[in-house]
Amino acid sequence: MQPLKSKNILIGVSGGIAAYKIPIFIRQLKNAGANVKVILTESAKDFVTPLTLEVLSQNSVLSSFVSEEFDNPRWNNHIDLSSWADLFIIAPATSNIIASMANAICNNLIIAVYLSSTCPVFVAPSMDLDMFKHPANKKNISKLIDHGDNVLPVGEGFLASGLEGKGRMMEPEFICDNIISFFQKKKNY
Repeated sequence: MQPLKSKNILIGVSGGIAAYKIPIFIRQLKNAGANVKVILTESAKDFVTPLTLEVLSQNSVLSSFVSEEFDNPRWNNHIDLSSWADLFIIAPATSNIIASMANAICNNLIIAVYLSSTCPVFVAPSMDLDMFKHPANKKNISKLIDHGDNVLPVGEGFLASGLEGKGRMMEPEFICDNIISFFQKKKNY
């Protein structure tokens, strides 16, 4: 069974350690029948390679407003990307990308797509324990919820800093389950 058959899922990957989970997430979405495209921030490339994500998604991976193709610049149209998507998920959503989203600071392709999206947006926060608890981050997450975005809960456990607590990005299989559940509920209305 392919519960996401023919659904277009756009993933925005920001530069957090949880980006290493995105290849697994893409595989799960593809197995569920989804078409997947990926946008990376420049810092996300420190954690996961565009080539890996391109092979798994079977689509070019974008990270800037312009790409070079055979020595010819090509514009990566954020409107086309947002129009293509049935659902846009930002995972991992670091403190930096959440702040940009909450305050309309359009400093990369992910934010340009986010600000022009009319499809449902899911956000999978990922940050260290104390960062996640910080009032500024709580305020920005609340803004996203007020904007109508679907902010997924964070996991709890061992964090990259060595601390233990809340802040881990939700595991890929649970993110996929949430997306499937969202489309099933939408279908039943």
